[in-house]
Amino acid sequence: MGQLQGKIAIVTGAGGGFGEGIAELYIREGAKVVIADIRDDAAKAVAQRLGASASAFTCDVSQADSVQALVDHTVKVFGVPDIVVNNAGVTHLNKPMLQVSEAEFDRVYNVNVKSIFHMAHAVVPHMRKKGGGVILNIGSTAGIRPRPGLTWYNGSKAAVNIISKSMAVELGPDKIRVNAICPVMGETGMFTQFMGMPDTPENRAKFLGSIPLGRFSQPSDVAAAALFLASPAAEFFTGVELPVDGGRTV
Repeated sequence: MGQLQGKIAIVTGAGGGFGEGIAELYIREGAKVVIADIRDDAAKAVAQRLGASASAFTCDVSQADSVQALVDHTVKVFGVPDIVVNNAGVTHLNKPMLQVSEAEFDRVYNVNVKSIFHMAHAVVPHMRKKGGGVILNIGSTAGIRPRPGLTWYNGSKAAVNIISKSMAVELGPDKIRVNAICPVMGETGMFTQFMGMPDTPENRAKFLGSIPLGRFSQPSDVAAAALFLASPAAEFFTGVELPVDGGRTV
């Protein structure tokens, strides 16, 4: 029997990258998962690949009505979610802070931070009635040890990290556990934006030099952390800011 047998989960940004890896492992461990992504075709492709335990839903996590519709869909199709993984995220291109436009800034904060506000409003009342739940927010090592050129993105992920801790304190009496997972950069869709330079072996080496284990993060690394923190084995873990970073933040 899987570690998440009978559980219901929502994973945002699950049309690729870390989110897809988390959704795949959750289903393998017995969960039913709603694959949420702003890209309709990507969500449907992942859900089709993962089979009957997956359901695709197109969602813009920066919009309250879209997030509410996602939760309503989950309740209708599978039931009240036990687990929510707020994984969807964007960045601005790595560049000097004064070159980032206000529109880019707003998009980063709406997708990375305001989305958690929207999801809390949509899902916490359900979890309270159910008697508990797990919320995992995908933060970043950028919110712990920032790199230059990503100032506003770094700030958004620092917000995710501290919001997760504050939610954990406030929702603890409701038996709702909240943790942040903080990956180092991985070869996802945002990889070249994080680098802010051509993806060459020489440029990769500059970034790999700051990771003691000598490689970038992979969806399987983040999924393993997300599985543990959502599982009964982590029943006493809340308010944790867990780097999945090969030693980058040491």
